Amino acid sequence: MSQVSAGAVIVISSHVVRGSVGNRAAVFALETLGHPVWALPTIVLPWHPGHGRSTRLTFNEADFDHAIDDLIAAPWLSEVKAVLSGYFVNAAQAHSVAKLVKALREKNPDVLYACDPVIGDAGGLYVPVATAEAIRDHLIPLASLATPNRYELAWLAGAPLEDNNAIMEAALALGPSRMLVTSAVPMMAGGIGNLYLSGRNALLAEHRSIEGAPNGLGDLLGALFLSRLLSGMDEERALQLTTASVYEVLARAVKRGSNELTLAVDSASLSTPMAMVQLRHLVHPAQRRKK
Repeated sequence: MSQVSAGAVIVISSHVVRGSVGNRAAVFALETLGHPVWALPTIVLPWHPGHGRSTRLTFNEADFDHAIDDLIAAPWLSEVKAVLSGYFVNAAQAHSVAKLVKALREKNPDVLYACDPVIGDAGGLYVPVATAEAIRDHLIPLASLATPNRYELAWLAGAPLEDNNAIMEAALALGPSRMLVTSAVPMMAGGIGNLYLSGRNALLAEHRSIEGAPNGLGDLLGALFLSRLLSGMDEERALQLTTASVYEVLARAVKRGSNELTLAVDSASLSTPMAMVQLRHLVHPAQRRKK
């Protein structure tokens, strides 16, 4: 995949000095697959807070918004084919990114926007409610692709999601034309699944669940899937390859005993994964309604 055909991607999320989460994971994956990347951090930390005390280096809201204005006015803006957003510190950052996506689409309606709503997990929200609401109300409606985990989707949709039918109905109601939901309900024993819903497909990609997973898997998955959509790959193949890549990187990191994803030594897994995943075709909600 050449850089010219791949197109540049603006990636906006957290940055850590040590580790492979947020922008560190997404930028590495996209550049490995041939994309020039414009990377804007929403916050800088020495490492993921899950490893212990981590000083938060934050940006003034007005300064962050001015940086977004600079991007909008950049003479190279025509290079950009997609935007990928992840963790936000506050609601103002989400509003700024919404402004960026709208400005890009005024110049090129085909620009893809992938929104990873990094707001929580099984334990609930870990961002302020105002930030989560700004993502739900201002970014999700703009998204070409959203990649929440099941717990984030449940909060965004305001409904418990105890089975994959409920997940698909929530994904359909929320609005983006493509939704890739991680931590979906597995159909294989001891597995974990990624559920993908679009206008054409309802797919579940599963692999064996691995304990002690390092952080950053969601950031990696969103970047890899976006890259494959940009390349023109069909959705089924894109989901299969993306899930295989993430599973392979995860398995190798855990086997090494690493507390971070080891992307530098596993870069081949991003482009040519060898891991096998189980891909299932589910009944699309639209098909159920016809019956």
